[in-house]
Amino acid sequence: MTTKSIPLTDELHAYLVGHGSPPDEIIRDLAEETRAVLPDEATMQVAPEQAAFLTFLTRILGARHAVEVGTFTGLSSLAIARGLAEGGRLTCFDISEEYTGIARRYWARAGVDDRIELRIGPAGDTLRELPHERYLDFAFIDADKTGYPIYWAELVPRMRPGGVIAVDNVLRGGAVIAPRNEGDRAIAAFNDEVLADVRVDAVMLPIADGLTLARVH
Repeated sequence: MTTKSIPLTDELHAYLVGHGSPPDEIIRDLAEETRAVLPDEATMQVAPEQAAFLTFLTRILGARHAVEVGTFTGLSSLAIARGLAEGGRLTCFDISEEYTGIARRYWARAGVDDRIELRIGPAGDTLRELPHERYLDFAFIDADKTGYPIYWAELVPRMRPGGVIAVDNVLRGGAVIAPRNEGDRAIAAFNDEVLADVRVDAVMLPIADGLTLARVH
Protein backbone atom coordinates (compact mmCIF):
# COMPACT_ATOMS: atom_id res chain seq x y z
CA MET A 1 0.00 0.00 0.00
CA THR A 2 1.04 3.61 -0.52
CA THR A 3 -0.28 6.99 0.52
CA LYS A 4 0.58 8.72 -2.77
CA SER A 5 0.89 7.94 -6.46
CA ILE A 6 4.02 6.02 -7.34
CA PRO A 7 6.54 7.33 -9.91
CA LEU A 8 6.55 5.60 -13.29
CA THR A 9 9.71 4.19 -14.82
CA ASP A 10 9.68 3.61 -18.59
CA GLU A 11 9.14 -0.09 -17.98
CA LEU A 12 6.28 0.47 -15.55
CA HIS A 13 4.69 3.01 -17.88
CA ALA A 14 4.79 0.48 -20.72
CA TYR A 15 3.16 -2.09 -18.44
CA LEU A 16 0.47 0.40 -17.42
CA VAL A 17 -0.34 1.28 -21.04
CA GLY A 18 -0.31 -2.35 -22.11
CA HIS A 19 -2.77 -3.36 -19.41
CA GLY A 20 -5.33 -0.59 -19.84
CA SER A 21 -6.89 -0.40 -23.31
CA PRO A 22 -3.54 -0.43 -25.16
CA PRO A 23 -3.30 1.78 -28.28
CA ASP A 24 -4.60 0.28 -31.49
CA GLU A 25 -2.88 0.61 -34.87
CA ILE A 26 -4.52 3.95 -35.67
CA ILE A 27 -3.41 5.56 -32.41
CA ARG A 28 0.09 4.11 -32.74
CA ASP A 29 0.41 5.42 -36.31
CA LEU A 30 -0.86 8.87 -35.31
CA ALA A 31 1.61 9.08 -32.43
CA GLU A 32 4.47 7.93 -34.66
CA GLU A 33 3.63 10.39 -37.45
CA THR A 34 3.38 13.24 -34.96
CA ARG A 35 6.82 12.43 -33.56
CA ALA A 36 8.30 12.11 -37.07
CA VAL A 37 6.74 15.22 -38.63
CA LEU A 38 6.65 17.50 -35.59
CA PRO A 39 9.50 16.34 -33.33
CA ASP A 40 9.75 19.64 -31.48
CA GLU A 41 6.02 19.81 -30.76
CA ALA A 42 5.26 16.10 -30.23
CA THR A 43 5.12 16.50 -26.44
CA MET A 44 1.91 18.48 -26.97
CA GLN A 45 0.20 15.16 -27.74
CA VAL A 46 -1.62 13.47 -24.86
CA ALA A 47 -0.09 10.34 -23.35
CA PRO A 48 -1.52 6.99 -24.53
CA GLU A 49 -3.01 6.18 -21.13
CA GLN A 50 -4.59 9.62 -21.08
CA ALA A 51 -6.20 8.97 -24.47
CA ALA A 52 -7.64 5.70 -23.15
CA PHE A 53 -8.91 7.53 -20.07
CA LEU A 54 -10.64 10.18 -22.19
CA THR A 55 -12.52 7.50 -24.13
CA PHE A 56 -13.46 5.74 -20.89
CA LEU A 57 -14.59 8.95 -19.21
CA THR A 58 -16.65 10.10 -22.19
CA ARG A 59 -18.38 6.71 -22.29
CA ILE A 60 -19.30 6.57 -18.61
CA LEU A 61 -20.67 10.11 -18.82
CA GLY A 62 -22.85 9.07 -21.76
CA ALA A 63 -21.64 12.27 -23.42
CA ARG A 64 -23.47 13.46 -26.53
CA HIS A 65 -22.32 17.09 -26.57
CA ALA A 66 -18.58 17.58 -26.14
CA VAL A 67 -16.02 20.33 -26.72
CA GLU A 68 -12.25 20.26 -27.04
CA VAL A 69 -10.05 23.37 -26.83
CA GLY A 70 -6.66 22.60 -28.36
CA THR A 71 -6.68 19.74 -30.87
CA PHE A 72 -3.09 19.54 -32.18
CA THR A 73 -2.80 16.41 -34.37
CA GLY A 74 -5.98 14.85 -33.06
CA LEU A 75 -5.21 12.08 -30.58
CA SER A 76 -7.34 13.46 -27.75
CA SER A 77 -10.23 14.33 -30.08
CA LEU A 78 -10.08 10.86 -31.63
CA ALA A 79 -10.25 9.37 -28.15
CA ILE A 80 -13.18 11.55 -27.10
CA ALA A 81 -15.10 10.93 -30.33
CA ARG A 82 -14.76 7.17 -29.87
CA GLY A 83 -16.42 7.45 -26.47
CA LEU A 84 -19.42 9.54 -27.51
CA ALA A 85 -22.91 8.15 -27.16
CA GLU A 86 -24.87 7.39 -30.34
CA GLY A 87 -25.54 10.61 -32.21
CA GLY A 88 -22.94 12.47 -30.17
CA ARG A 89 -20.95 15.40 -31.53
CA LEU A 90 -17.55 16.86 -30.63
CA THR A 91 -16.69 20.46 -31.49
CA CYS A 92 -12.93 21.11 -31.66
CA PHE A 93 -11.28 24.51 -31.41
CA ASP A 94 -7.75 25.11 -32.68
CA ILE A 95 -5.74 27.76 -34.53
CA SER A 96 -3.55 25.54 -36.74
CA GLU A 97 -4.58 24.20 -40.13
CA GLU A 98 -1.22 22.38 -40.30
CA TYR A 99 -1.63 20.37 -37.11
CA THR A 100 -5.33 19.68 -37.57
CA GLY A 101 -4.73 18.58 -41.16
CA ILE A 102 -3.06 15.50 -39.67
CA ALA A 103 -5.96 15.13 -37.25
CA ARG A 104 -8.53 15.14 -40.06
CA ARG A 105 -6.82 12.23 -41.80
CA TYR A 106 -6.83 10.09 -38.69
CA TRP A 107 -10.42 11.00 -37.80
CA ALA A 108 -11.43 9.74 -41.23
CA ARG A 109 -9.34 6.61 -40.90
CA ALA A 110 -10.94 5.85 -37.53
CA GLY A 111 -14.42 6.49 -38.92
CA VAL A 112 -15.23 9.28 -36.47
CA ASP A 113 -14.93 12.28 -38.77
CA ASP A 114 -18.71 12.52 -39.06
CA ARG A 115 -18.89 13.14 -35.29
CA ILE A 116 -16.37 15.99 -35.22
CA GLU A 117 -16.70 19.64 -36.18
CA LEU A 118 -13.45 21.63 -36.33
CA ARG A 119 -13.49 25.39 -35.89
CA ILE A 120 -10.29 27.25 -36.70
CA GLY A 121 -9.59 30.52 -34.91
CA PRO A 122 -8.74 31.91 -31.48
CA ALA A 123 -10.83 29.85 -29.04
CA GLY A 124 -11.44 32.85 -26.82
CA ASP A 125 -13.55 34.22 -29.70
CA THR A 126 -14.95 31.05 -31.26
CA LEU A 127 -16.15 29.57 -27.95
CA ARG A 128 -18.47 32.55 -27.60
CA GLU A 129 -20.33 31.33 -30.70
CA LEU A 130 -21.57 28.25 -28.84
CA PRO A 131 -25.17 28.21 -27.55
CA HIS A 132 -25.52 29.89 -24.18
CA GLU A 133 -27.69 27.24 -22.53
CA ARG A 134 -26.33 24.53 -20.21
CA TYR A 135 -26.03 21.66 -22.66
CA LEU A 136 -22.44 20.39 -22.72
CA ASP A 137 -21.74 16.99 -21.19
CA PHE A 138 -17.95 17.04 -21.45
CA ALA A 139 -15.18 19.49 -22.25
CA PHE A 140 -11.41 19.06 -22.56
CA ILE A 141 -9.02 21.99 -22.27
CA ASP A 142 -5.48 21.50 -23.59
CA ALA A 143 -4.37 24.68 -25.35
CA ASP A 144 -2.25 27.77 -24.63
CA LYS A 145 -1.86 27.94 -20.87
CA THR A 146 -2.43 31.67 -20.49
CA GLY A 147 -5.83 31.20 -22.13
CA TYR A 148 -7.14 28.67 -19.61
CA PRO A 149 -9.08 31.21 -17.50
CA ILE A 150 -10.81 32.49 -20.64
CA TYR A 151 -11.81 29.00 -21.78
CA TRP A 152 -12.95 28.10 -18.27
CA ALA A 153 -15.11 31.23 -18.10
CA GLU A 154 -16.80 30.37 -21.40
CA LEU A 155 -17.30 26.67 -20.71
CA VAL A 156 -18.49 26.41 -17.11
CA PRO A 157 -21.79 28.27 -17.75
CA ARG A 158 -22.44 26.01 -20.74
CA MET A 159 -21.99 22.70 -18.89
CA ARG A 160 -25.09 20.78 -17.89
CA PRO A 161 -25.46 19.97 -14.18
CA GLY A 162 -23.18 16.98 -13.67
CA GLY A 163 -21.15 17.75 -16.76
CA VAL A 164 -17.38 17.36 -16.51
CA ILE A 165 -14.50 19.57 -17.63
CA ALA A 166 -11.07 17.94 -17.94
CA VAL A 167 -8.05 20.26 -17.92
CA ASP A 168 -4.61 19.08 -19.00
CA ASN A 169 -1.08 20.07 -17.91
CA VAL A 170 -2.10 21.33 -14.50
CA LEU A 171 1.20 20.23 -12.93
CA ARG A 172 3.54 21.67 -15.57
CA GLY A 173 6.16 19.04 -14.87
CA GLY A 174 6.17 20.11 -11.22
CA ALA A 175 6.78 23.79 -12.03
CA VAL A 176 3.50 24.88 -10.41
CA ILE A 177 5.39 24.64 -7.11
CA ALA A 178 8.06 27.11 -8.25
CA PRO A 179 6.91 28.74 -11.51
CA ARG A 180 9.70 29.53 -13.94
CA ASN A 181 7.89 31.28 -16.80
CA GLU A 182 4.61 32.86 -17.82
CA GLY A 183 2.97 29.52 -18.64
CA ASP A 184 3.87 28.08 -15.24
CA ARG A 185 2.55 31.15 -13.45
CA ALA A 186 -0.64 31.09 -15.50
CA ILE A 187 -1.37 27.46 -14.60
CA ALA A 188 -0.56 27.98 -10.92
CA ALA A 189 -3.01 30.89 -10.83
CA PHE A 190 -5.60 28.92 -12.80
CA ASN A 191 -5.37 25.99 -10.38
CA ASP A 192 -6.10 28.38 -7.53
CA GLU A 193 -9.06 29.76 -9.48
CA VAL A 194 -10.54 26.28 -9.95
CA LEU A 195 -10.03 25.46 -6.27
CA ALA A 196 -12.00 28.57 -5.29
CA ASP A 197 -14.79 28.12 -7.87
CA VAL A 198 -17.96 27.24 -5.93
CA ARG A 199 -19.68 26.13 -9.16
CA VAL A 200 -17.63 22.93 -9.37
CA ASP A 201 -16.26 20.00 -7.43
CA ALA A 202 -12.75 19.32 -8.67
CA VAL A 203 -10.05 16.69 -8.27
CA MET A 204 -6.49 16.88 -9.60
CA LEU A 205 -5.02 13.59 -10.78
CA PRO A 206 -1.36 12.72 -11.52
CA ILE A 207 -2.13 11.46 -15.03
CA ALA A 208 0.62 12.42 -17.50
CA ASP A 209 1.38 16.12 -16.72
CA GLY A 210 -1.54 16.43 -14.33
CA LEU A 211 -5.26 16.33 -15.16
CA THR A 212 -7.97 18.21 -13.31
CA LEU A 213 -11.52 16.86 -13.47
CA ALA A 214 -14.24 19.34 -12.51
CA ARG A 215 -17.88 18.34 -12.12
CA VAL A 216 -20.20 21.29 -12.58
CA HIS A 217 -23.10 21.71 -10.14
